[in-house]
Amino acid sequence: MEPSSQPGVTHAPEPTRALDADSRRWLEELRGEGVVRDEAVARLHELLLRAARFETGRRKASHPHLRGDIDEIAQEAADDALLSVLSRLDDFRGLSRFTTWAYKFALYQASVKVRRRAWQGREIPVEDEAWSVLSSAGLEPDQEAEQSELLAAIQTGIAQALTPHQRRVLVALALNGVPIDVLAERLQTTRGALYKSLHDARRKLRAYLADAGHAVGEPLEEVS
Repeated sequence: MEPSSQPGVTHAPEPTRALDADSRRWLEELRGEGVVRDEAVARLHELLLRAARFETGRRKASHPHLRGDIDEIAQEAADDALLSVLSRLDDFRGLSRFTTWAYKFALYQASVKVRRRAWQGREIPVEDEAWSVLSSAGLEPDQEAEQSELLAAIQTGIAQALTPHQRRVLVALALNGVPIDVLAERLQTTRGALYKSLHDARRKLRAYLADAGHAVGEPLEEVS
């Protein structure tokens, strides 16, 4: 889960609620000085490390080649989450306990780092390699012909209706399953910019298909 205060994500400000005693103590100590602050930061890092280890442990079954790196990833995630929390203390609105709010930063950092490490050293696929995945087995001959016609139209629309950048973003994210964090890092851009490019690409592709007498369904709608 991505904390609402992460870069590239904007939300309307939420009202501040009266803080519970534990959350108030966390804020006071983290904004304090000397030993009080140092001890609070150390406790916060321990909390974030537990959260990061939980998240990396949950994901390691999907990435067995990363098992030897899982603890290192968790440590890095906790470190980055700590910096994010400390820099955003003023964003805490008391809508949950402070520890719950902080925990989400570690979960987010851990999930991002697992995805990035899984793609480390791998080429970003920019060709439409996943069309076979979109095909459904066991169709009747007329249904199979209709689906083949639609997929051909989608391929043509991607090639003709989109800009090179939109084509690269759509193919990587929607067809080849590249995590958006990984693509943002490789293209040196932001998640928000990629979501905008993806939205524009889908809109142009749907318009192209509508003009050609087709309608696109769910296969191009999901991005992880």
